[in-house]
Parts: sequence; structure tokens; C-alpha cells
Amino acid sequence: MMKKIFIIDFALVPLFLLTASTGIGLHLAGHGSNHELWHNWAVAHVVVSVLFMIGVVYHVGTHKMWYKGIVKNGVGKKNRVTAVVSVLFAVVTLTGLALLGIDGANSGVGLWHYRFGLLATVFFAGHIAKRTSTLRKVFNLFRETGIK
Repeated sequence: MMKKIFIIDFALVPLFLLTASTGIGLHLAGHGSNHELWHNWAVAHVVVSVLFMIGVVYHVGTHKMWYKGIVKNGVGKKNRVTAVVSVLFAVVTLTGLALLGIDGANSGVGLWHYRFGLLATVFFAGHIAKRTSTLRKVFNLFRETGIK
């Protein structure tokens, strides 16, 4: 049986790409005058972001010992980027959830969500890139054996 952690990690990659691309598409559509287009981007972004958020919750759950170590021992030199990724995810998630309760189009909260989202995208991409060889091995396992 394929380890659950690998399935979660592998699923997060396309969900991250979809979340980032729909967020950028939503922002760009906000500069236009077509409200329907903006609305479609907003719906797509919310749907994939919720799926991404669920995946990250499971991902964090599989790494709970790492988080316990950070709480107990502090952030070491090797863990800084992952710690930043965790904080950025929390900030982007909280600002995104805040947008659900307000008229988020052209709001200050929306602009901060977009800015932090771009910053998070850079760090998330680096976090993924550092694990490319592991993800490639998982992909090859998926191809050879299928998910069982």
C-alpha cells in the first residue's frame, strides 16, 4: 500500500499550482470590467483553495512530530524555510477566510491576501523544488504500480 504521506504530498503539487494560478487569474480579472469573468475566477479560486487547505491540514498532520520539535527546540537553520512556509500559509489562509465575510473585491484585505499569496507562492515553490527528487520517485511509483 502506498504511504498516505506520499499521496498527500503528491496531491498538493497540482492543488498548489491551481490555487496560485486561479489567484493570479482572479486578481487580473479584477482589473477588467467583466464581472462574470471575475466571478468565475473567484469561484474556481475558492474551490481549489479549499481543496488545497484540506490537503495541507492532512500534510501538517503527517508532520506533527516536526512541529512538536519546533515548539520544543525552536527553529533551526535547516528548518527556517519550512517555518516561513507554515506562517505564510496561515496568513494567506486567514486573510482568505476573512474575505469570505466581507465584500472582498478591491478591498484592503484582498490586496494583502494577494500580496501574501504571491510571497507564499515563491516560498511554496521553493519548498516543493527542494523535494523534487522525492516527488519524482513517488510519481514513478504511481506510474508503475498505480495507487493501491
